[in-house]
Amino acid sequence: MLKVLITGAYGQLGCCIRDVAPLCKESITFVYTDFLELDITNYEKTNVYFKENEFDYCINCAAYTAVDKAEEEIDKAFSINAEGVKHLAESCLAYDVILIHVSTDFVFDGLKLGVYTEKDKPNPINTYGASKLKGEQYVQDMLDKYFIVRTSWVYSEYGQNFVKTMLRLSNERDEINVVSDQVGSPTYAGDLANFLVSLVFNKSKDFGLYHYSNLGEISWCEFAAEIFKQANNTSININSIKSKAYPTPAIRPKNSCMSKELTQQTFKLEIPYWTDSLSKVLVKLIGGTNLI
Repeated sequence: MLKVLITGAYGQLGCCIRDVAPLCKESITFVYTDFLELDITNYEKTNVYFKENEFDYCINCAAYTAVDKAEEEIDKAFSINAEGVKHLAESCLAYDVILIHVSTDFVFDGLKLGVYTEKDKPNPINTYGASKLKGEQYVQDMLDKYFIVRTSWVYSEYGQNFVKTMLRLSNERDEINVVSDQVGSPTYAGDLANFLVSLVFNKSKDFGLYHYSNLGEISWCEFAAEIFKQANNTSININSIKSKAYPTPAIRPKNSCMSKELTQQTFKLEIPYWTDSLSKVLVKLIGGTNLI
């Protein structure tokens, strides 16, 4: 029986891993922690926790993800996204644990024409991206047995995310403004959770850096339009605006589309198209209790 630590277990991705877990209950035991159970910014406590529990894998979903707030809370962002990851890597090295670390498309500057591959050089343009890149570097420098999985535009039936925000706003307003000059790929956290758990279930040894998001590249404005289309909401008007018309503390990359070719080929993986995954989530959300 494999024993797997899930950090940040009460976020979107952690909750989706909980949904996947029963399918593997005969072969995998999951241990779910959040900040109160395991503060990864504290090396001593992290080390003791690993020593006492004898994990085989750690899936790190813990992260500081407030992109704009990170511009003010630089130390906090780096403490969690970089130093916290370093502490996990040190503990994984000490106790022979395979680390599966979730990272972000925001390690790129968005200037490339076309999709980013795993071989492209990162160049983050905001604090969040810089802190996540530093975490990646710690993992790569310290470990041989690891998976770094970059993802983007994560949403689900849990927590707060773009899909749930659009549904809420559609009940409050007649029109909304959505940026059209930032392009990327949405990721349903449930699909990502399935992939991460499959790395454990299949005992994969193809360690390294990979990209995972749903297939297809769109703008935020196109994302919003598809949400309302599938939700059969034809009354709301979407105004397409440029990023400069909606300034934010953190600069976002204009293009954060990532190639999933390496991931698909290495793991013989069929990644769902983004509209199909959106449909699955909207079925769970509309008329449900997860809109809060």
